Amino acid sequence: MVFSSIVFLLYFFPVFITLYLLLDKRFKNLAVLFASILFYSWGAPLFIFVILGTTFIDFHLVKLMSEAEKTPVRNFFLALSVCMNLGLLFYFKYSFFLIENLNVILHLSGVKNVGWQKIALPIGISFFTFESLTYVIDVYRGVHAPLKKFWNYQLYIILFPKLIAGPIVRYHDIADQITDRFDKESIDKIFAGLMRFIIGLSKKVIIANSVAACSDHIFKSDLHSLNSATAWFGILCYAFQIYFDFSGYSDMAIGILKMIGFDIAENFNQPYSANSITDFWRRWHISLGAWMRNYLYIPLGGNRVKSQWRVYLNLWIVFLASGLWHGASWNFVIWGAYHGFWLVLERAFLSKLLDKIWNPVRVGVTFFLVVVGWVFFRAETLTDAVVFMQRMFAFEPGRIADLNPELLFFFVMAGLFSFIGISQLGRRLITFFYSGEWGIKGSVGWGAICAVLLILNLGFLAARGFNPFIYFRF
Repeated sequence: MVFSSIVFLLYFFPVFITLYLLLDKRFKNLAVLFASILFYSWGAPLFIFVILGTTFIDFHLVKLMSEAEKTPVRNFFLALSVCMNLGLLFYFKYSFFLIENLNVILHLSGVKNVGWQKIALPIGISFFTFESLTYVIDVYRGVHAPLKKFWNYQLYIILFPKLIAGPIVRYHDIADQITDRFDKESIDKIFAGLMRFIIGLSKKVIIANSVAACSDHIFKSDLHSLNSATAWFGILCYAFQIYFDFSGYSDMAIGILKMIGFDIAENFNQPYSANSITDFWRRWHISLGAWMRNYLYIPLGGNRVKSQWRVYLNLWIVFLASGLWHGASWNFVIWGAYHGFWLVLERAFLSKLLDKIWNPVRVGVTFFLVVVGWVFFRAETLTDAVVFMQRMFAFEPGRIADLNPELLFFFVMAGLFSFIGISQLGRRLITFFYSGEWGIKGSVGWGAICAVLLILNLGFLAARGFNPFIYFRF
């Protein structure tokens, strides 16, 4: 089940939120837990048992760790929990990739290949694995005490708005809200959450799905025959698709969580308005960046190490890990290394040069670099990525294939909303729409706009169907 489906919009969520609001606070968490299990089981009925089983084991491992008095015992249970979570992630997501590359080496050496069957990937495994890790590490570090009840821990992991595609919510940021948020629920918060959900739904259904049809068609065509204009248009469509798709999902998740009393951090902040790659990663998938910084970059030494080269190495390791986190493919490894390369250059000297350039030019250069990187992210294989890149920079004349007024309209709309944060007026509008503090007149007007958007979304879904969210595959 996905947020942008008729089943969720007209049946699952209205029933869930109505029951949730009517229930006594003693039963609200159980209602959310039951809804979360049903939500995940709808699309992955077998894998739900993997999550339920690992959360049960993990909860008790962390409990034993927190109660242990001796450091070696605490370290043992920490290692056991981390190995279990990373082991499952490796088995489901990376084992076939490793065997596939091992077989290439064995074939070149004249040795018989290792047999291995590709395993179906549980939806959202990267997200709930990282959240399981943050639980055990936060408790080990003493950042926050462990949860006392297993059902509350399972709710943290399986909370359906953020379960499948994030944001990645760190344990210490949400722990107290799991058991102590009910007195903070209000009509204003529910209304603000609903408006946020509709904004996200509109990003996904109206904008992302509209440009996705073009990017999917271009990337599935004969790449060798593409002219440069079509190739550039295709990757620009994908750049807008992935932004509005993923940020739309994050908006919907944040909105639903707000409606049931949770407050979590933002996951996007106008990333295409960034004026450097460093700035881009402060704005794009913020929750992943925060996780990598706190649980990988800082433990590696961060920028507190003696050698500047070690700082560069730490950055590269983090972004190689980020690339692999997105998928078991050399495309993602190269994508991570590509961003790590520009971050290292900016840290070394490039940022000082960029500071002297007019900001709109810096934004344009940054967007260009990000778009080029998206080729590796979108292409099915490394060969396809290289061919597509060759077509982009061949600069052969030709018209954009299958361009029509409707597609051009949504493309321009995507561009306008992507770069609205560059101007001061645009930033004020964003702050206003996302603040939730509109007053009576503002709430009525904004509510009317969102009601129209909701009707449009339902119309789009009825006419086109829906596309699964891009980040479901991670």
